[in-house]
Amino acid sequence: MSNYKHTLNLPSTDFPMRGNLAKREPEMLDYWKEIDVYQRIRDASAQRAKQFILHDGPPYANGDIHIGHAVNKVIKDMIVKSKQMEGFDAPYIPGWDCHGLPIENKVESKLGKPGEDIDEGKFRAECRAYALQQIDGQREDFKRLGVFGEWDNPYLTMDFRNEAGIVRVLGQMIEKGHVYKGTKPVYWSVGARSALAEAEVEYHDKTSTAVDVRFSPPDSQQLHKLCGSTRTELPASIVIWTTTPWTLPGNLGVALHAELEYSLVACDLGLGPEAVLLATELVDSCMERYGCESYQTLSTVTGSALEKVELQHPFYERTSLVVLGDYVTTEAGTGAVHTAPDHGVDDFYTGIKYDLGLLNNVSATGNYESYVEQFAGEHVYKVEPKILDTLRANNKLVKSESFQHSYPYCWRTKTPIIFRATPQWFVSMEKENLRKNTLAAINTVRWVPGWGQARIEGMIASRPDWCISRQRYWGVPITLFVHKETGELHPDTLNLIEKAAGHIEQGGIQAWFDMSIEDFLGDDAPHYEKSTDVLDVWFDSGTTYAHVLQQRGEKYPADMYLEGSDQHRGWFHSSILTSVSINGIAPYEQVLTHGFTVDQQGRKMSKSVGNVIAPQKVMKTLGADIIRLWVCSADYSGEMSVSDEILNRMSDSYRRIRNTLRFLLANMNGFDPALHLVDTSELLSLDQWAVSKTLQVQQQIQEAFDQYQFHTVYQRLHNFCTTELGGFYLDVVKDRQYTTPADSHARRSAQSAMYHIAEAMTRWIAPVLTFTAEEVWKQLPGEHSETVFTETYYDRLDPLSEQTLYTDDEWDKLIQVRIAVAKALEPLRVDGKIGSSLDAEVTLYCDADYHAMLTKLEDELRFVLITSYASVEPLSTKTSSAADAGLEHGEIWIDASASTFDKCVRCWHHREDIGQNTYHPELCGRCVENVDGSGEQRRFT
Repeated sequence: MSNYKHTLNLPSTDFPMRGNLAKREPEMLDYWKEIDVYQRIRDASAQRAKQFILHDGPPYANGDIHIGHAVNKVIKDMIVKSKQMEGFDAPYIPGWDCHGLPIENKVESKLGKPGEDIDEGKFRAECRAYALQQIDGQREDFKRLGVFGEWDNPYLTMDFRNEAGIVRVLGQMIEKGHVYKGTKPVYWSVGARSALAEAEVEYHDKTSTAVDVRFSPPDSQQLHKLCGSTRTELPASIVIWTTTPWTLPGNLGVALHAELEYSLVACDLGLGPEAVLLATELVDSCMERYGCESYQTLSTVTGSALEKVELQHPFYERTSLVVLGDYVTTEAGTGAVHTAPDHGVDDFYTGIKYDLGLLNNVSATGNYESYVEQFAGEHVYKVEPKILDTLRANNKLVKSESFQHSYPYCWRTKTPIIFRATPQWFVSMEKENLRKNTLAAINTVRWVPGWGQARIEGMIASRPDWCISRQRYWGVPITLFVHKETGELHPDTLNLIEKAAGHIEQGGIQAWFDMSIEDFLGDDAPHYEKSTDVLDVWFDSGTTYAHVLQQRGEKYPADMYLEGSDQHRGWFHSSILTSVSINGIAPYEQVLTHGFTVDQQGRKMSKSVGNVIAPQKVMKTLGADIIRLWVCSADYSGEMSVSDEILNRMSDSYRRIRNTLRFLLANMNGFDPALHLVDTSELLSLDQWAVSKTLQVQQQIQEAFDQYQFHTVYQRLHNFCTTELGGFYLDVVKDRQYTTPADSHARRSAQSAMYHIAEAMTRWIAPVLTFTAEEVWKQLPGEHSETVFTETYYDRLDPLSEQTLYTDDEWDKLIQVRIAVAKALEPLRVDGKIGSSLDAEVTLYCDADYHAMLTKLEDELRFVLITSYASVEPLSTKTSSAADAGLEHGEIWIDASASTFDKCVRCWHHREDIGQNTYHPELCGRCVENVDGSGEQRRFT
């Protein structure tokens, strides 16, 4: 047998089959550093007319990045890179949130408490140094993920310029009338010793002690009389129910609902006959809880009839007033609500209405103050047993039991919070119509997914005033001076704020703390107090549109803010409040939110469960492009499942895409587009279809990117590789590519089509498979820029012309015929009559439409079907051995059989003319022509 291998155009490329991403990606990072890829992108984009600004929501500068960080940064990177590819100038300035409690806690655990174990200024300097260290670690991981950005000049909320900018925004909000100081119950973190905003609160199940407590009037007869009861000999009381017994020392009232019906019930709850007042709807359930089987309703009364009745506090020598409140319900308890104005928002406002006052019983540490009788110095978390003993001793405890419920926790310290009335700085939601204006601004924004709008609207509509002050050390100071007697701000407050901002811009936040009140106020100093509070960290990040976007001259409002779905109550929330309060507009035109990562079973990532996927580990084993492809493939609008198994499956998908690109590169061996590129109008019909199909797919992918439907990008890309290319075009074109003369029109036509496809595909994958795209870019034939990321979408793809052999629909029908033939050959393969499809020949008996369509291909139909012979006959002549192709539209019957002719050793087709050439007796006629002649002529396929 002669060896004709040297006469074939076998594929050849330096682009390896195995990605070996964990090894190659760091090498690509070195290349990008060498060419300064981000600056190259900026230079190439400088003259672009359109700009797209995705403003980075700053991650917190503490700890290693986790898979959620990877999701967030990769989605942002895909958007920025796809916008660049679309022709926008899309800079990306990464940022970090640097102040706040977690950093304080880390530094405090090493150096001790500021003001006690370490100087406060030194403590802040250590916090700054710690944040910088954390940023360096996170930055390297983000860069390792292939995320491009201004990494050498990110924005940090602790940069002196940004700290000053935050102070200036505070001044603008004060000037607009939004900020005030007031005393009201706020979320208070005992662990952090600071007030909290709503966004810093998370809810967990907590087991508390629920207690039912008697509040008795000094004169039981009065309560009987008001209720219309004649059993005045029975001691009477109103029973309250609470899940926070520690607040009972702060009780100043008992709330009833004005319109609810209450029953005075005769019963024996262990102290002998008595009468207790309960909401009528709850009588039976309460008696069941109390274990009382025999009871009698004496009379009923509405809550309004008992307003301002005085009751005796259960263990103090003072009275508690019966008050009315709309918030009282019959969902649980007794229908009577214990009211402590220091420890609840409803309680507080009820206290104002009834002039109940405040007691200030609990300190910042969660301990009762020294003047609290019986419980001085006790911690609220530990005092319950002592309070229960006191209630029992006073015969006031009806019932106590464990009760599981959802309870607010400090999201930083993970400790239960309390409500505590303290003087704080607030942003008013009503005073200057901030709530109304913010809700109007929300309507101007595009929310992706759409449900995000309803979510943030609900939060803005129901939120209380925003408590912006914190009692901490590592934060931007509230640079205000308050008159000691009147509590009013200094009349020159706005100028003083600007003076403070100027000093902070030069020396950071420490400048405020180093300067004395005399440095600012001179002779006025004795009359004023200098604030020691710092701003809520959500104020820091919520004003970045001003001290980052506007200061850097970027577009405002930004085109997009993008974060996890928890940020409707976080960064999106604080940003729109501050922006609307100053400028009357939302700081963003679009908001995109993504879900959280879970494992295959839908469970949250947890070290204890052992289901944590660390991006650092994945990048060292599978590579960053696998993470990026997984992020692209997932539907971010809900929870995103990830596991080792899912990532391994993604590796398989990656290999399909990579090997498709490798096939294209390998078959462009010896192709120089400057010399060999065939004009689209001169391409063979099949190649024209391939270029046209590539254009259609590019349009679909561009549209998917534009709509942020990344999973659609992945699906279309993967399907293009597996179906249109791998399942049809590349399979068909191999014969022509390998067997026709190297410089023939037939081969150059195929190479030209492959060149167009590869040029387009490399750009498609660049926002997703960032490392692989650059690797392909370096291998493409012809002159190219140093990086694919300075390019835009490929613009040399042409649709099918009117003179083409087939329309798109006809090509689709041809593909269906090819699939039907492959199925018809399968029984022959199972019976061992053929090996490959080239061992077979087929006759297609077709209806008139299919007959007319398929005969256009003449002898080249066999190359599409990859059989040695393929003939087309009228349906009326079909043989008994033919089988129905089962097409959805039209009718074809297929008669398939093993070929009886010899096999060509070069192209493997079985042909009748093998042996007719004496010099090449083992070759078919076309191979003889391709080896020794001018080459076969292909017109269609």
